[in-house]
Amino acid sequence: MKLELKGHNFRYECEKICRIFFPAEKIIFAENGEEVPDDGRNVYTEIEKDGENYRFSCKAVIDGKENAYSFVSDLSADDADEEKELAKAIVKVLSEITGITPPWGILTGVRPTKLMRTYISLFGDEKAQKLFENELLVSREKTALAYKVAKIEERAVSLSKEKSFSLYVSIPFCPTRCSYCSFVSHSIAQAKKLIPDYVSLLCKEIKETAKVAKELNLTLETVYIGGGTPTSLEHTDLEKICNALKENFDMASVREFTVEAGRPDTITEEKLRVLKQAGVTRISINPQSFSDEVLKNIGRKHTAEDIYNKFSLARSSGFDNINTDLIAGLSGDSVDGFSLSVDKAIALGAENITVHTLALKSASDLVTNRQTDKLSLDTEKMVKYANKALSEAGYIPYYMYRQSKSLGNLENVGWCKENYDCLYNIYMMEEIHSVFAVGAGAVTRLKNQQTGKISRVYNFKYPYEYISRFDELITRKKDILEFYGGTDG
Repeated sequence: MKLELKGHNFRYECEKICRIFFPAEKIIFAENGEEVPDDGRNVYTEIEKDGENYRFSCKAVIDGKENAYSFVSDLSADDADEEKELAKAIVKVLSEITGITPPWGILTGVRPTKLMRTYISLFGDEKAQKLFENELLVSREKTALAYKVAKIEERAVSLSKEKSFSLYVSIPFCPTRCSYCSFVSHSIAQAKKLIPDYVSLLCKEIKETAKVAKELNLTLETVYIGGGTPTSLEHTDLEKICNALKENFDMASVREFTVEAGRPDTITEEKLRVLKQAGVTRISINPQSFSDEVLKNIGRKHTAEDIYNKFSLARSSGFDNINTDLIAGLSGDSVDGFSLSVDKAIALGAENITVHTLALKSASDLVTNRQTDKLSLDTEKMVKYANKALSEAGYIPYYMYRQSKSLGNLENVGWCKENYDCLYNIYMMEEIHSVFAVGAGAVTRLKNQQTGKISRVYNFKYPYEYISRFDELITRKKDILEFYGGTDG
């Protein structure tokens, strides 16, 4: 696809809008008359001065179908408004050509509920919802969802104080890599020789990070060990990591301690015992589907029966807060098949059920091996069924986020039983307070509670780099102190 830009430089936003309609499309930019190859899919955009106002134009030719739209706006000439108005023109043109009406309108951001919360604080409940529908072109259904999640999040947000922070621990290893995954995770078979050094250095980083938190007199609210699949490690390694947390952080203040057990084929009674003794309060067992055929399609080595067995094992091990993940739109799935997976997750009695929409990540095997033609075209019907079934079963939507290139431009929603909302998910996704992160690929996100300023400190991405450059990584901890202004906070 050729995307032409004239009179503006909103490359990122224009690309994002086009990907709503063509998530797997390769986009080539042409700016101010630049010549680029024509593949039969062209989108032309322009902003020009029209007297005291601005004219926003879009024209598209997609596989022989053509449409155009142009309008004059009397808005003030700040960039944010121009960007929004141009997005409206593109959505109108591409909607008419493709027949697709984006449920989230011109919104392309990850955090629609954060925006809703901002609008509520500025304009009140009613006007916030009207702005979503009328100015951002969000459907009434999605506006209602964003509003409901924003209101439900208020309890968790109120628990976070000025000195609060959370901790993320990265375990970037998995038994195998799923076809849809683009995370930096390594199979245990390939990375086995790295694990002893990785775990040892991770424990050291935990210690150094705890020193910084103590110096700043911060209060640890939640801990989340994710990946990858943390339970792909041996129980002895999990124990070392948990012991490092207990020995270095004041865990008495922790309201929630989550570990992604993730893949059922990695869960053992011994690992669950270690986690329970370490004080873990919440785990995830993530089937993604209860269909053996779909599990095989995505590269999973376990069966639906394994999901039931490991869920039962977790219950008998004392875990009373379990999340299960499902993904709508997986290869070989159908509306009926996905609906059955939702019903089975509800029947299991999981306290959290997170419904994801498949995102076509560029680095995933699904995209690089050109397997996208096998994907379901009924993702929206799947998500609608999940929303209805979960609501009727008494679950409430407590957090939400969106991913680029998701099928149908849809969202990911965490559903929970009453008072089982995952605090970490809310704090992370809504950027409520600082999240210190340790391990390969981890990103520490710092937030100034007075100004709202966000800053990030990046760890090395790959385990081998994390190990070989560990001393350099530790020196970056001073960036946290500098952000907080030393021990004054």
